[in-house]
Amino acid sequence: MIVRELEKIILGRIGKKKAILILGARQVGKTTLVKKIVDDLDVNYLWLNGDEIDTRDKLTNATSTQLKNLFGKNQIIVIDEAQRISNIGLTIKIAVDYFPEKQLIITGSSSFELSNILNEPLTGRKYEYNLFPLSFGEMVNHHGLTDEKRLFENRLIYGYYPDVINNPGDEIEHLNLITDSYLFKDILNWEKINKPVLLEKLVQALALQIGSEIKYNEIAQLIGADPVTVEKYIDLLERIFVVFRLTSLSRNMRNEIKKGKKIYFYDNGVRNALIKNFNPLSIRQDKGALMENYIVSERVKRNHYKRNFVNAFFWRTVAKQEIDYIEEQNGVLTATEIKWNPKAKWKTPKAFLTAYPGSKINFIHKDNFEEFLL
Repeated sequence: MIVRELEKIILGRIGKKKAILILGARQVGKTTLVKKIVDDLDVNYLWLNGDEIDTRDKLTNATSTQLKNLFGKNQIIVIDEAQRISNIGLTIKIAVDYFPEKQLIITGSSSFELSNILNEPLTGRKYEYNLFPLSFGEMVNHHGLTDEKRLFENRLIYGYYPDVINNPGDEIEHLNLITDSYLFKDILNWEKINKPVLLEKLVQALALQIGSEIKYNEIAQLIGADPVTVEKYIDLLERIFVVFRLTSLSRNMRNEIKKGKKIYFYDNGVRNALIKNFNPLSIRQDKGALMENYIVSERVKRNHYKRNFVNAFFWRTVAKQEIDYIEEQNGVLTATEIKWNPKAKWKTPKAFLTAYPGSKINFIHKDNFEEFLL
């Protein structure tokens, strides 16, 4: 089994009298991770699946007496796919307050707000973590840096979903299953969409623009929607951990892009499945975009698992000077340019260095990217 970096973090939180929330897209391995944790602990546990109707009935607006009878003598209570349960935030609050000796572990494939569930009742009562598809760091720990770097081009095309990693040779079939059957299930349930044509058009449009600055009105015209709907759906796609946004850094210069946004996918394989393009890199025109999406998404995973809290941006001016990725931590900016070719000519824009003196600079390419991701 591939060891997940969250495992040791979660084990360190057991017994702290707070609920542990594990959020992440469907099929990234949340259930597998939690089952391994509770099995290894070798204690009595109760497993409740929010996808099942009777579980939802038991946990919706449950009283403390009802929860006491349900939990029984189990030391750990697992609520899987909790976003399917109405008012689950309030139920968890009651459980934590009335039964501090019980350890609640909650998984969800979307932010709880997706089902109009409020997180506010859990203020101060939870640890919250995101689980992503497998990461570069996890795979390096699994079979070593040399083997993982040999698979670099494969990862750019097929990504890191566990079913994809564990079924070499059948990557396309599993990616199509993930994108067709699982990935958008929560949005479709919430929006009651039977034929999600608009959603399909949107994710395909976003997939074709990774690494590029996007404008909601341009995407709206492209897919035949209005900008408000486009923004709403992108927000929902973020909540189910399909995509994430970077905003533009703009503080000092008059000609900096001030409201720009870039969209990245958490997984390259999902991105390629959405546009039905699994061609080898040697004949692709989007090699640079795939590289950038991979590096930025893996950096996001790495920072989250290492509890490395940063603000992330990109930078661009009206004159089209740009830097792919910027992190701010403790008041220090680190700018990173990402290129496929290690011999590519690139110099940090003078305007950036003037506006943000003291910034650190990285140049990441296919030969040295591991330095940035480990």
